Amino acid sequence: MISVRAIVAQVAQTLGSRDDARALIAAVLECSAATVSQRVVQDDTVTVAHAEAVQTAVARLQRGMPFAYAVGNAAFRHLILHVDERVLIPRPETEMLIDHVLRLTASTPGGTAIDIGTGSGAIALALAQEAAFDRIIATDVSEPALHVAQANATRLASALTTPVEFRLGSDLEPVRDVRASVIVSNPPYIAHHEASALPELVRDWEPHTALFADHNGQARYEALLRDAPQVLQLQGWLVLECDSQRAHATADIAQAAGVYDHIAVHPDLTGRPRILVMQYARELSRGYLL
Repeated sequence: MISVRAIVAQVAQTLGSRDDARALIAAVLECSAATVSQRVVQDDTVTVAHAEAVQTAVARLQRGMPFAYAVGNAAFRHLILHVDERVLIPRPETEMLIDHVLRLTASTPGGTAIDIGTGSGAIALALAQEAAFDRIIATDVSEPALHVAQANATRLASALTTPVEFRLGSDLEPVRDVRASVIVSNPPYIAHHEASALPELVRDWEPHTALFADHNGQARYEALLRDAPQVLQLQGWLVLECDSQRAHATADIAQAAGVYDHIAVHPDLTGRPRILVMQYARELSRGYLL
């Protein structure tokens, strides 16, 4: 066993900050920084395996790795998800998608929810814990990402009230056999020419398939808006996270489709247009193309 006090002192010396040391150790141990401080006061110990995991995280951080990848996990809503370079790091803005889905479905529990581009499983697993769906399906075009999501689902199974099914494939192709009450997605939305403007921690570490999209970043939205009526039930909801610079333009595409009502753009935590919500309201007998 290794003294927590000694580990904090060692990591603080390396990182130059006791606060940073406590935050890193807390993330590795999946507890709060306050708990780490309490364990220092109590002269508590951790296993050799935990101490080695802390040192591995410190070494990764010194190599320039994003914090979440360095410690191997990220918080999302009420969950701690294991993450690595196979998946996008969950963001606080994405948590708001869950709030909107809960609001829209509060009076109509049950049905099927689909999470397109699940990555670490963040959206699907949060819905499985907090919402009242009968069935949740999570898809991703990346098989390695699905492995991460499935592992998170297995590890968090006792915290979930709805089972999650995982399917491999692009956009809505894996769920053509489903009729869903909600489709939710945080798809890739950065244009390829915008790569140079991204922070290095994002551009150089996070998976490009989860970041970039063709058609000036709009390709995935075009596909989802075009094909959602083939998967959604009438009166079902489509809830999307958008690039703040293109949220209103994406809403215009939805309006032009002619099948959606209650189209609304909602702000994120900083007031930027971020969440696009719409209801599939009518079928077009001749079909349509965006």
